[in-house]
Amino acid sequence: MLAEIITIGDEILIGQIIDTNSVFIAKELNQIGIKVYQITSIQDDKTHILQAFKDAQKRVDLVIVTGGLGPTKDDITKQTFCDYFEDTLVEDQNVHENIKQLFEKYQLNKPLPANFQQAMVPSKATILNNLQGTAPGMWMEKDNTVFVSLPGVPYEMRHLLREEVLPRSIARFNRPFIYHKTLLTYGMGESAIAEKIEDWENNLPEHIKLAYLPSLGKVRLRLSSSGEDEALLKESIDMRMEVLREMLSDIAIGFEDETSIIGRIAHILNEHEQTLSLAESCTGGAISEHIISEAGASTFFLGGIVPYKTELKTKILGVPEVLIKEHSVVSIEVAESMAINCCKLFSTDYAIATTGIAGPTKGDGVDEVGTVCIAIASPKGVISEKFGFGNDRYRVIEKTINKAFEMLLKEISKN
Repeated sequence: MLAEIITIGDEILIGQIIDTNSVFIAKELNQIGIKVYQITSIQDDKTHILQAFKDAQKRVDLVIVTGGLGPTKDDITKQTFCDYFEDTLVEDQNVHENIKQLFEKYQLNKPLPANFQQAMVPSKATILNNLQGTAPGMWMEKDNTVFVSLPGVPYEMRHLLREEVLPRSIARFNRPFIYHKTLLTYGMGESAIAEKIEDWENNLPEHIKLAYLPSLGKVRLRLSSSGEDEALLKESIDMRMEVLREMLSDIAIGFEDETSIIGRIAHILNEHEQTLSLAESCTGGAISEHIISEAGASTFFLGGIVPYKTELKTKILGVPEVLIKEHSVVSIEVAESMAINCCKLFSTDYAIATTGIAGPTKGDGVDEVGTVCIAIASPKGVISEKFGFGNDRYRVIEKTINKAFEMLLKEISKN
């Protein structure tokens, strides 16, 4: 059972927006046993769209199309569907009424004639009513291939996919069960992990595949398989994943969808009724942003400061000027002082401090771009390390974030 996702929009092809819709759709389809064979992004051009439809129909059972359903002239998906299915547009009264109700509900201006053009749909289509917006979804079939058209607006697309498309797909198609389980690890590279688990990996059965998913400072290890017996499949993968977690107990955080490194940190801090604060210089608040993405972060995270300019490290955090003059602003000594004083400022048990040169210029530092110092203050004292994270600004910041979490987790795990 295969699907293809087609995203329509010049804005994607010129890099004006990121195609998050395909990521969401692929994950949701996978969970109901539908494998995505291909993801295609195409321009707002009828010839291009028709060719994409024709090619997809040769490959897959389900084609999900997003975008091009707006009320303006550049939105041509509906008319293209008519051309492909040899159909015509007709007005759907339910969609017309939905448009009126949405404008009334949200006290918008009086709808324009262009808004009601959204109610014009292919006569052969099964309409998927969009309660989140004015553009309806459409379900059409041709030679045993299902074509689904969804709005490109992410929250509208997600609503229609979950409420309409997935239930219909479950009823329409015979699907195998697909199961993935992913172990999160921090602090060891892909090659080193592969060497450590080589014998375990070589003994995996053919129907279970291992994927290494590395990123900056962390590696995800995913086991995947598919089959008809859901219980047997889960048992087989879960058993092997428990063995893998034991083998990598020094770097394993937990399983994706069950926890994250921030979730693990939150659990330990909450368990001991301890708190955290941050003093972020080179990361500029990025660590805080990651922490508050965790629901309930306020139970352990009290706040942070971004002393980006050197003077603020002295004026607000109380880092001695002589320390900066003697060791430079990017140094172990300054990072440790920042962390210790951050704990005092926020009255927390732990604090993370970062100071470094993310680039592209050296700023107030004397070290090379990519030099970063991270310190963790705790009730037992302070630890710190100095790193060289390369000369790419994005890479430096992301590696600093991941390394800071890794260092913090090791410290709080000593409780």
